[in-house]
Amino acid sequence: QVQLVESGGNLVQPGGSLKLSCAASGFTFSVVPMSWYRQPPGNERERVALISGDGASTIYDQSAKGRFTISRDNDKNLLYLQITSLTPDDTAVYYCNARRVDGGQIYDHWGQGTRVTVSS
Repeated sequence: QVQLVESGGNLVQPGGSLKLSCAASGFTFSVVPMSWYRQPPGNERERVALISGDGASTIYDQSAKGRFTISRDNDKNLLYLQITSLTPDDTAVYYCNARRVDGGQIYDHWGQGTRVTVSS
């Protein structure tokens, strides 16, 4: 059974930093591209970063470039998102996503989310 568990969300002052984690289990982590999404209050969920299974390739949404760093540890089945210079616009619930392909079918798996609040 696929399970994704995010952690690391917190109340942070503007200008601060956070590192979010996502613990994955129930699938072969190292072959699955992983993403971080976020959902600001009252808005739709949006992808902010994606990383390939081997960690060699990353893609960032325009809003995430320069301040967000996605990484993974395939030995520990962990996905990370480092965020620096936080602003109130970064306030959101952050979700990790695993997109598996099995028998030609695409399966999207989600964690329960971790809340990040940026406020003074």
